[in-house]
Amino acid sequence: MAFFGYIGVFMCGIIGFSGKLDAKKVILDGLTTLEYRGYDSCGVCLVDTDHKFSIVKSTGKVVDLLPKVDEIITKETHVGIGHTRWATHGGVITENAHPHHAGLVNLIHNGIIENYLSLREQYKLDNALEGGTDTEIVANILNLIYKKNKNEPLSSIKKLTDIIKGTFAFLIMFEDRPDEVYAIKHVSPLVCAKSNDGSFIASDITALMPYTKEFSVIEEGTIVCADKDSLKAYDLKTLKEISLKTETITWSVDTAKKDGYNHFMLKEIHEQCTALENTIKPRIIDFNIDLSNDGIEDNAYEFFKKIEKIHIVACGTALHAGKVGASVFQDVLNIPVDDYIASEYRYSNTLTNDKTLVIVLSQSGETIDTLASLEKAKSKGAKVISIVNVKGSTIARNSDYVLYTHAGPEIAVASTKAYTVQVATIYLLLTKIASVRSAIDRSYEKSVCENLYASIENIKTALQKENEIKDIVKYISSSHDAFYIGRGLDYVFSLEGALKLKEISYIHTEAYAAGELKHGTIALIEDGTPVIAVCTQSDIATKFLSNVKEVKARNAYVILIITDGIKYEKDLADIVIKIDKVDDKFSVFPVAVITQLIAYYTAYTKGLDIDKPRNLAKSVTVE
Repeated sequence: MAFFGYIGVFMCGIIGFSGKLDAKKVILDGLTTLEYRGYDSCGVCLVDTDHKFSIVKSTGKVVDLLPKVDEIITKETHVGIGHTRWATHGGVITENAHPHHAGLVNLIHNGIIENYLSLREQYKLDNALEGGTDTEIVANILNLIYKKNKNEPLSSIKKLTDIIKGTFAFLIMFEDRPDEVYAIKHVSPLVCAKSNDGSFIASDITALMPYTKEFSVIEEGTIVCADKDSLKAYDLKTLKEISLKTETITWSVDTAKKDGYNHFMLKEIHEQCTALENTIKPRIIDFNIDLSNDGIEDNAYEFFKKIEKIHIVACGTALHAGKVGASVFQDVLNIPVDDYIASEYRYSNTLTNDKTLVIVLSQSGETIDTLASLEKAKSKGAKVISIVNVKGSTIARNSDYVLYTHAGPEIAVASTKAYTVQVATIYLLLTKIASVRSAIDRSYEKSVCENLYASIENIKTALQKENEIKDIVKYISSSHDAFYIGRGLDYVFSLEGALKLKEISYIHTEAYAAGELKHGTIALIEDGTPVIAVCTQSDIATKFLSNVKEVKARNAYVILIITDGIKYEKDLADIVIKIDKVDDKFSVFPVAVITQLIAYYTAYTKGLDIDKPRNLAKSVTVE
């Protein structure tokens, strides 16, 4: 295949179905479920019982598409594909919405084709195009190949993959094969499933959960053909039929529903106690950390003894979880533990070698920069352990070892429970490494286990401050700017707090190390500027509270998040939120909940679309 590099995005939601059920309902329900992956535009291609193909597209969300589909498609349908788009190539107009039609081909796409310009010129397609997407070019080329190839689908798809470069997950319907949906992927995720009701293909298992608990990950170099009676896979090189490996969804359908909450984000904030318990409980036996069920046993332990450095690589919220782990355990392990932004790691001279352990974190297990960093690390001889939430994801399959978090599906774009379980998992892993290297004694390991269990209760207590926070955010919600400040670990916690607030409330929010205020940052403080000050690290609390006095002297509106028991002057802050007294390293859990609730209720007060913030989508990286 003519692929190179990893560039672009894979955030669009795609679904295909062929079977006994009402395809219109299956596809539209699936798009509604997958809408967190993109909501700039959407569309469907459905085939009625007379084998008539109908494409209906709309800008905006799935709710805007529904009446159009009902108006245009009135006959019974049992086959179709659907797409919800996060715009990359081409603006948000109906012409750029998927599916794209060309001759006998109807096609939807998740990813980016890098050589689309040269292909457009090579195939002289300018006059054939209505919009400005790379996908429309692919549909036209596939149609030309299909005609020249005597309408043979498998070999035509193979020839298409030989000439395109980039990332993709395609669902394809040929109009002379009205009962079939074809799928092929490179990097961008796809899963499929077969039940008594028919065959399903989607970008995310959440779209399959109402119909089956058994699914298969579509591997690289595999073409899948779905019809009402069968789900067949073919090796891309030989075009010979191969078998699909079946896995089981461990989440219930109910976990992907709001259950009475106004938004998925709020539901997921409240699910953190359960998610944390599900993540740590299988890995703690008699207050010993046991990773044997994760396949991390003797061979890995021998490698742990030899490593000279650890690299933690991730993006966004996962990076912040990694930063917490690196900050806590570098001194414990007494070797360099460095955290890296994945999009930088992949291009940097990180001095990775065969004595490096690389830990990658990703909720989806599909983050493209993280995947590229993983491959770079392995090419340098490093061992890779991934911490991911989605079973069978690309990062999981390509790692030497994988620790699954057990957060269940996270639907809201802004990550919440994924963060806390990632922190817990990296604490378990790094503590185990320290134990194997004899860097800690038995009492330290036991203390980590005890504190992780205690963190479940600390989260519950933090959640009880929800009504208190509803009132606090009224001031923040009217501001254009806000700042988080902290020292040491509190600064690391503040990075995630600031990200949450900015991404769903659209308030410009930055996190600053409090000791740096006098080196320029304090110039940004104006009369009434909201400053959220995080104070949980007892050894540096006095110095930090002096920094808080500095911003208060400039008339900042100070919200102080502080551990119960740390002394402070009563006039230091406008608002004080106390968290349980905990070991400093474990204050991350209640602080995370408080800052998540601040972000949520700020956006709620502003009346924003919290689960689907503008310009963002789940499982997205853009280079």
